[in-house]
Amino acid sequence: MFEPVQLRSFLAVAETLSFTKAAERLGLAQPTVSQHVRKLETAAKRVLVARDTRDVRLTDNGDAMAGFARSILAAHDSASRYFSGSAMRGRLRFGTADDLAITGLPRILREFRQLYPQINLELTVSQSDQLYKRLNAGQLDLVFVKWVAGAKEGTVVRHDSFAWVGLEQTALEPGAPVPLIAYPAPSLSRKLAIDALEAAGRTWRITCSTKQISGVLAAVRAGIGFAVMPASLVPEDLKVITRRFELPPVGDVDFTLIRNPLANAEVIDALTQAIMGRTLNKQA
Repeated sequence: MFEPVQLRSFLAVAETLSFTKAAERLGLAQPTVSQHVRKLETAAKRVLVARDTRDVRLTDNGDAMAGFARSILAAHDSASRYFSGSAMRGRLRFGTADDLAITGLPRILREFRQLYPQINLELTVSQSDQLYKRLNAGQLDLVFVKWVAGAKEGTVVRHDSFAWVGLEQTALEPGAPVPLIAYPAPSLSRKLAIDALEAAGRTWRITCSTKQISGVLAAVRAGIGFAVMPASLVPEDLKVITRRFELPPVGDVDFTLIRNPLANAEVIDALTQAIMGRTLNKQA
């Protein structure tokens, strides 16, 4: 009922919200992409994409079709590789910083496994510094970590800035130590937060030390203190409070993929492309 070529064009539009960018991604002419989407809408008997002179957005039916399209294309591609004898095989030991798991990464990994069912994906979730050590020890093949902005190593997926985060009603008396919720040392966000406070002449105290992003968020939501996290990952129920309490800027951060040069390059390239090609919107 639904042609794969039409589904691919539709997904490119859905992910870029632009017919021009979708055409560039697919290497097609823009009228061809538009024609594919129109034919898909005719086959579905639904309007999938709302467009005007200013923007492009998916309708509710378009959102539903995007999910179906990914599943259909994953099954189609898996069958094609299986029967052509070209299905990618291998083992991939992947590590990710735990707060990056509140982005769209789990969805990307789920779709990757559907697309490459014969790749044995092993997942490790930890702090960035621990993942980097395991990568250098040959225990991981690819890691997705928070890295110092501008570092030369690795492939940058997203550039971001650290922000101070807390509850809107949290109070801090003038001159009082800044209550800090942080990961145990060593931790990039912890180190940068403390360095920034001390450089600004602000006193601080650790009010919660936790190894997981769920613990960080729970402590912030309980009003125990303030945390430092990438601005793009701040949940909607929490607030960026940097200016409110005149807290010092902490600095920038890159979400970075770093690979083991001795691992299976073909398998690593496949997951790298899957992550680079999708939007990492926060999920919590």
